[in-house]
Amino acid sequence: MVTPPPVRGRGTAHNPHNRFAPNRSLAEDDGWYQEAPLTQGTEVRLESAKTIITRNSSPDLPFDRSINPYRGCEHGCIYCYARPSHAYWDLSPGLDFETKLIAKTNAAEVLEQQLSKPGYVCAPINLGSNTDPYQPIEREQLLTRRLLEVLLRYRHPVTLITKGALILRDLDLLSELAKQRLVSVMISLTTLDDELKRTLEPRAAAPKARLRAIRVMREAGIPVGVLCSPMIPMINDSELEQLLEAASAAGALNAGYMLLRLPLEVAPLFEQWLHDHYPQRANHVLSLIRQSRGGEIYDSRFGSRMRGEGVFADLLAQRFSKAVRRLGLNQREDYALDCTAFCPPGQQLSLL
Repeated sequence: MVTPPPVRGRGTAHNPHNRFAPNRSLAEDDGWYQEAPLTQGTEVRLESAKTIITRNSSPDLPFDRSINPYRGCEHGCIYCYARPSHAYWDLSPGLDFETKLIAKTNAAEVLEQQLSKPGYVCAPINLGSNTDPYQPIEREQLLTRRLLEVLLRYRHPVTLITKGALILRDLDLLSELAKQRLVSVMISLTTLDDELKRTLEPRAAAPKARLRAIRVMREAGIPVGVLCSPMIPMINDSELEQLLEAASAAGALNAGYMLLRLPLEVAPLFEQWLHDHYPQRANHVLSLIRQSRGGEIYDSRFGSRMRGEGVFADLLAQRFSKAVRRLGLNQREDYALDCTAFCPPGQQLSLL
């Protein structure tokens, strides 16, 4: 039998040795394609964080604080806007971002300290704004679970964004948080095509596994929605309605979407991926991106960076709105999480 040549997977621009072979297995627990490494394994560096809550004042985000227990992300999504952050550690935004990860081992302890500080004002904390809190190394590190335990203990509201079906491991904590109106979850769903997912998001959960996660969480009473992100012109934008329909059928209550963002070093990585996997349409895809970004490959302006502008962006917005109305998504008004029940560590000790 003739063995087929290796398929280039993660970050093709930085994968000259074809790190991943075509043989892959679907893990039973979450469905991510674990392709056999040929040249380099994942390295996890341990870090003691001084602070853990990151603040932002972006009008484009529905939260003003977030926690990222990991730096880098093993999912290896070629479009990830967080890739340039690895340069701060003198690591590359390509293969290093996917394989040289940093785990903030004391994340839960530092969170507890920050919550107990005088003057702390409770507002929902987001997990997953930069790197995925349920990437594969979370199985061993358990940092996200420990953070949830702290948030539940002090009745602090939390929102999560993930494309990892490993979130179902923490169903017990999430169910209890949901009973107290302290949690909401968004599952990122980019495509229903397994082959596209394999090259675009090589170590993220399979589409069916993400839909199952939505279904199981809704059955457990957890508010969960779908984030169709990123929408990439001529790559997955034609799936928008199908993604929303599949998520709605699985039980999603609300939905959102974002147009592809290509800041800094991400742009050349994505362009290389395009030319490797879609050479005949690559120039057309890039042209549509520029048309949606004022003639540039990226537009960082608040108000437009998530949605874009121009004909293609406007049409995408209209399609999304029409599908959401038809499916009855985004109609409930009781998503507000409860910030009044927060009982910080100091207060708990005084009650004793």
